[in-house]
Amino acid sequence: MKKLILITNDDGVSAQGINVLAELMTQLGEVIVVAPDSARSGAACAITSTQAITLRRRIDMEYNRLQVFECSGSPVDCVKLALEQVCPRQPDLLVSGINHGDNASCSIHYSGTMGAVIEGCMKGIPSIGYSLRTLKHRCDFTPYADEILRIASFVLEKGLQQDVCLNVNFPEVEKLAGMRVSRMGRGRWVQEWISANNPRGMNAFWLTGRFLNLEPHNEDTDYWALDHGYGAITPIKLDMTAYEVIHSLFPLTSHS
Repeated sequence: MKKLILITNDDGVSAQGINVLAELMTQLGEVIVVAPDSARSGAACAITSTQAITLRRRIDMEYNRLQVFECSGSPVDCVKLALEQVCPRQPDLLVSGINHGDNASCSIHYSGTMGAVIEGCMKGIPSIGYSLRTLKHRCDFTPYADEILRIASFVLEKGLQQDVCLNVNFPEVEKLAGMRVSRMGRGRWVQEWISANNPRGMNAFWLTGRFLNLEPHNEDTDYWALDHGYGAITPIKLDMTAYEVIHSLFPLTSHS
């Protein structure tokens, strides 16, 4: 039986990145695409809980025996719906992307691309997010195709540790310097808003921002890898407990 691969993203079902990813994954197994009907960048792990969402099959986008569906909800909604309403069995692999824009460092917390990956991981599916550091809507994904396939093939064969998923980021280069397994670099977004004219006289702002790398010289981080032409593979854990702090908080415990 062929491996079953579920694909989603946060740039929308028509984005170039997801179409490239779907074409690549057909080399590894049976592919089902369930993605938002338009861009949901920054959706993180959001779910739609106060209104109904729709799911529609896109016959016009199907090729090479692909099934393609668009959903009016978030990337996480797409995964949840796909698993209960579309996929004939539990997928062997979930891949999200290829995102137009990197999701390195703290950006993972905002990323709809990685929100879908985390949801897949919570459902027990080996899951990978792919992102490219670019601001372009049309990109040349050729330099990264072999690595995308190699990483997906490895995960299909070896699996991933329980409650661990992969965040893979590429720099926009003609030729990769290589791939590095990296940790999340420390950083934060600053200068995040610009004011905008509002015809009704109200204060209005556009989200923008500049990323501040707090450890630019540490070679074990994802941002260092991207800045030096490498792709970065970062394993992410679902368990966010700060175990090293637990003991120091014991004075806060109480008993009835």
